[in-house]
Amino acid sequence: MDIDILASSSAGNAYRVSDGKTGLLLDCGLAWREIQRILHFQTSALAGILLTHEHGDHAKAARDAAKAGLDIFSGQGTFDALALSGHRCHPAKARHQFRLGTFTVLPFDTVHDAAEPLGFLLASGDEKLVYLTDTAYSRYMFPGLTHILVEANYSDDILRERVESGEVDVAMKSRLLRSHMSLQTCKEFLLANDLSQVEAIYLIHLSNGNSDAARFKREVQAATGKPVYVAG
Repeated sequence: MDIDILASSSAGNAYRVSDGKTGLLLDCGLAWREIQRILHFQTSALAGILLTHEHGDHAKAARDAAKAGLDIFSGQGTFDALALSGHRCHPAKARHQFRLGTFTVLPFDTVHDAAEPLGFLLASGDEKLVYLTDTAYSRYMFPGLTHILVEANYSDDILRERVESGEVDVAMKSRLLRSHMSLQTCKEFLLANDLSQVEAIYLIHLSNGNSDAARFKREVQAATGKPVYVAG
């Protein structure tokens, strides 16, 4: 499984994955022109975009991508929130599997302050990837994973110190706790799953102020014994 990080932060999130036959985009939270530039204007080779939710840091290019002829797969609530419709919009339902090129895609519900947030489980041959972002926690476990893209947005202690110092207001803290995954919850999620076949773990969507990339990588690598990469 080839995984390319186009962007991963509160400013924008987009990831290209390929099994060597089918290329997909996971979210499109950059300007469409920027995505085209990063992918060397080879976007027509993509089979589609799996869109988790409507927030701009994930869906910024959705309208332009649809105009450019790319198929977008997301919850109907997400399309409604974006006021996006047309034959390029393909409503996906949680726990209803579908085929996209050589991938089998299983959407699942996540815990975020959006209309119909989804995560995606992708399978191709012997490889299986889970894309889990913008969620306070996971309701599910996933057997047979080989690749994991999982949010590790903040650490409880860093966030607490920044609230106490006045750098982060209480309302922002409350939203983070309700809608994003902490380092501690990320580790619990990983350890709850069978990691015996996992080849790589990507920590994604780290907060600019409430995280520590080197520490997050060190702690997750120590906890899991797997290769860990920090996207950003």
